[in-house]
Amino acid sequence: MAKTLKEAPLTTRNARLKLTRGLHWRAIDPDVHLGYRRGARGGRWLVRWYRGDNAYAQVTLATADDAFPADGTDILDFAQAAAKARAHVRQCRADARALERGPVLWVKDAIAEYLKMREAREEAQRGKDGLKRDARSRLTKHVLKTSLGDRPLHVLNDEDLRRWRQKLPGTLATGTVRRLVNDLKAALNHMARINRSRLPPELLAAIRDGLKADEASRAEARRQVLGDADVRRIISAARDVDAMQDWDGDLARLVVVLAATGARFSQIMRMKVADVQPDKGRLMIPVSHKGRGEKRTEHVGVQVGQDVVEALRPAINGRSGPAPLLERWRRVQISQTDWKRDRRGPWRSASELTRIWVTIVAKAGLPDDILPYCLRHSSIVRGLRAGLPTRLVAAIHDTSVSMIEKHYSAYVVDAMDDIAARAVVPLVDPSSKVVAIR
Repeated sequence: MAKTLKEAPLTTRNARLKLTRGLHWRAIDPDVHLGYRRGARGGRWLVRWYRGDNAYAQVTLATADDAFPADGTDILDFAQAAAKARAHVRQCRADARALERGPVLWVKDAIAEYLKMREAREEAQRGKDGLKRDARSRLTKHVLKTSLGDRPLHVLNDEDLRRWRQKLPGTLATGTVRRLVNDLKAALNHMARINRSRLPPELLAAIRDGLKADEASRAEARRQVLGDADVRRIISAARDVDAMQDWDGDLARLVVVLAATGARFSQIMRMKVADVQPDKGRLMIPVSHKGRGEKRTEHVGVQVGQDVVEALRPAINGRSGPAPLLERWRRVQISQTDWKRDRRGPWRSASELTRIWVTIVAKAGLPDDILPYCLRHSSIVRGLRAGLPTRLVAAIHDTSVSMIEKHYSAYVVDAMDDIAARAVVPLVDPSSKVVAIR
């Protein structure tokens, strides 16, 4: 190749038609050249770039728009070809840098590592028989079986993630999408952090921006705050459904604890019999596994009424302290239409409540879009409206003050107004005469 590049006029169709058959080049960057190979019935675009040691790499990009209009994919005009050439070279150079640091890491590798870590933790908590692989099922179906799973992490960007999210089936429930996105985000963030030296520093920002929660759906979820009367209706409906469907009180007790504590399902299902302290009117809730920092304590004490303690009596009387507090019957299928009880065991996953929750909400006469998480929102708002300090509400619900202020700011302001109103005292003697101003 000549030391000095002889640039050809490639920017327009008419200019290219005047070229002789063969290969012509034009620089689009100091070490990147866009090529045009003129043929008998039109031309094709190429790109070559300098790789060092007097060596160049070269690939064909697409057909030129000599005979047909450009479509941006298979047929390109000059500007589109130049953009595609630059993008191709950027990716090739990124691939080369990644290979220098070790084997290429893929999105599917991040998911495999995350599932291995998550399922090992869940097995330690619940035992192998109690392991329910919801996350594996979701990620396999909606990520690993899509093109995103085969995307290298060193070139993953926020646009890749936004496109993936836009292509999710519209039939997926809002809660399912939220859990899926959160699982994917956790997997990618974990891989990005443990491989900082092998992955570009901007990857964490790309994950954050590409999987950012939809503010409209987040706001809608936060608006699911029920009054005390509606919460009582849900508990009453849960008891009725429990009795009608032969749950032996297991369903009713679960809903009572969720409503009374505002704890997450993942915390409630880990409670032991010893976590109920009837003499103190308190439930000890295991702390959540959310966050990366080490928790200062293993349990959070939540005060409950005597009615809640009495509702839990059948689950604690005569049972050992280490036994799971909340259990349910497992059933086995004995024919196409018949099932029988097999054994009792702890609740495994929030998804076990999903189907029966629809029945409970309908029985309570509430809108069908009400989610179980509304019991947590309602508990937090109940504490704020009662005038409890924000820090105490956050501690009781195993979250941070910043999260309370971010998502429940309107209720914090209302609570502060109520407290300030109670501090107002009369200052003007009502017996004093009021003199009109002239």
